[in-house]
Amino acid sequence: MSISSLLVPAILFFALGMLACIIKSDLKFPPDMHKMIVIYLLIGIGLHGGKALATSNMGDALPAVWAALAFGVGLPIIAYVILRALGKIDPLNAAAISAHYGSVSAGTYMTAVAFLGGIGITYEAYPVIMLAIMESPAIMIGLVLAGYSRKIMGGAAKAEKGMYKHLLLEAFTNGSILLLFGSMAIGAAVSDASYKKIEPFFETIFMGALCIFLADMGMEAGKRLSEFKQVGVFLVGFGIGMPLIGAFFGLLLGHYYLGYSVGGVTLVTVLAASCSYIAVPPAMRLAIPEANPSFYLTLSLGCTFPFNVVIGIPTYYAAAQYLAGQA
Repeated sequence: MSISSLLVPAILFFALGMLACIIKSDLKFPPDMHKMIVIYLLIGIGLHGGKALATSNMGDALPAVWAALAFGVGLPIIAYVILRALGKIDPLNAAAISAHYGSVSAGTYMTAVAFLGGIGITYEAYPVIMLAIMESPAIMIGLVLAGYSRKIMGGAAKAEKGMYKHLLLEAFTNGSILLLFGSMAIGAAVSDASYKKIEPFFETIFMGALCIFLADMGMEAGKRLSEFKQVGVFLVGFGIGMPLIGAFFGLLLGHYYLGYSVGGVTLVTVLAASCSYIAVPPAMRLAIPEANPSFYLTLSLGCTFPFNVVIGIPTYYAAAQYLAGQA
């Protein structure tokens, strides 16, 4: 991995945001700007993926669906076992943290897309399907782990009647998932002539909007740095080690099972290595109120996200090249 691989505008803007927070700059973005840019970026990803899927064989997408489900179910369980067996983390905090590591980070995926675009690497359209699918299974596994944790602790569930049903329904009607699937459907359905009318807005300026988003995320990550003392050495190590475990399985499935190109394998690896910081935290806060939010928020925003953006993505790309015999 060379230094030049880190000199991508998106990554540099993330570093700028972190720096602004560290030096206590008065730099601030409007409160609603983050949500607006996330909506824009999700629609852009969905449209681009849907347009590419329109020219693809949908039967070839099924392996990506199975891989996404495998990641969404398997990775939280692996995380839970590590947290309990090695870290001796209490069951409810372990369950809440684990759910985040089976889910995905759209911001990390978008950064990987920017990274690949910056070096001229193409990729398959199917990883965007995995991005849309992986959120829900992890939330459901988190609910299962929470129930199991309460059982082994001998305590009664504190959840209100019907709450789990509400969370399961929300896992499938989440706004991010709706935007991705809906935008993919629109991108696949519209004609080339119609798509060209919106292409300048959703593709030409996409990378610029991503830079603003990552500058904002850099400031959010910077705010979490002060909480590392509370999190502890083991959890910080977990926040770096768990993405590498996910990346290992992502590389194997992307290369050997899915058979994707270097760019496609990189994106699959990024999905397996990422950690949710948008959809899962509110779900876990509602389902497991006993868990400490500073643990999973600090790990996702202050540790795993910065690690993946600055070090992980170029490393995963280099590993995908090695597997393809291009290193």
